Amino acid sequence: MSDWMGIVWLVILLVANAFFVGAEFAVISARRSQIEPRAEQGSRAAKTALFAMEHATLMLATSQLGITICSLLILNVSEPAIHHLLAVPMHALGWAEPVVDITGFVVALLLVSYLHVVFGEMVPKNLAFSIPDRAVLILAPPLVWVSKVFHPVIWVLNAAANGVLRLFRVEPKNEAASTFTIDEVATIVDQSRREGVLTDTSGAVAKAVEFTDKKARDVAVSLSDLVTLPQTTTPDDIERAVARYGFSRYVIVDEESTPLGYVHLKDILRASEGEDAAAKTIAPIPSKRIHHMVPVQEDTDLEDALALMRRAGRHLAKVRNTQGETTAVLFLEDILEELVGEVQDATRRVHGR
Repeated sequence: MSDWMGIVWLVILLVANAFFVGAEFAVISARRSQIEPRAEQGSRAAKTALFAMEHATLMLATSQLGITICSLLILNVSEPAIHHLLAVPMHALGWAEPVVDITGFVVALLLVSYLHVVFGEMVPKNLAFSIPDRAVLILAPPLVWVSKVFHPVIWVLNAAANGVLRLFRVEPKNEAASTFTIDEVATIVDQSRREGVLTDTSGAVAKAVEFTDKKARDVAVSLSDLVTLPQTTTPDDIERAVARYGFSRYVIVDEESTPLGYVHLKDILRASEGEDAAAKTIAPIPSKRIHHMVPVQEDTDLEDALALMRRAGRHLAKVRNTQGETTAVLFLEDILEELVGEVQDATRRVHGR
């Protein structure tokens, strides 16, 4: 092989090494949230990128194998070529053969090491870190193809590495972490606010972060603080309650003050319809007009309680303790206030329940 062909192979191996380094860092740096929408739109590159991210250890093994092979070949291929090219001018200067050999080797080693570290390692690594989502779409497909071609070898190497981890009681993971924990999100929000890159004048972002830490008992209203009405309540009674308290919903309790359900102002309007409307206004509200409340536990996450209430189409939920006793009532309005601030009932006139 000619000296200039050795230089050509040096460039080819540096590019190959850069590819494996960039692909390795792109796979572990990219975020699923940025790739999944593209995959759902039918992008084949995005689908392949997701496959690579879901099999991260296999992709890392492929990258490491490629980097190792390229690194070993680079010096073996380039050192003789660079040495011979440098030997010509050094012999012309009359240098002794031992000096030429040592100088040529040192210069070749330093030059190849510089090119390998800068262009074969640092440039692709920094590039993949800077634009991981774009990099993974470009680099993941060929990396996956290489992993399939050399699958038997890579599988053996990956299995050996995982076996060593298990000896130290460490369970290997196939997929790199691509999400933030709630604590990490809170830290990001706090730091962004302090640095002036995030404006949260309404506090909505901070409340959304804090929302996930709260339980049903933190927002629920205890039975002793509720405005309740007996099971024998009539539409006239509810009208008077609305005039006095200004709420649109009232909890109905039995003789033992146990919540049975709730009624809405619009329910008494429906109950007073028809030819015998006058008689209906002084008769107890029919049981079919009383809405049941979704049962939740005191330690239920507030976001889970909200999901249950939404699925059931209910604005109120009864909160139970570990003994199954109802201790409080959770209002949809109060849950929303944890996210967006004060929500005023359109019929409310005074504060307090």
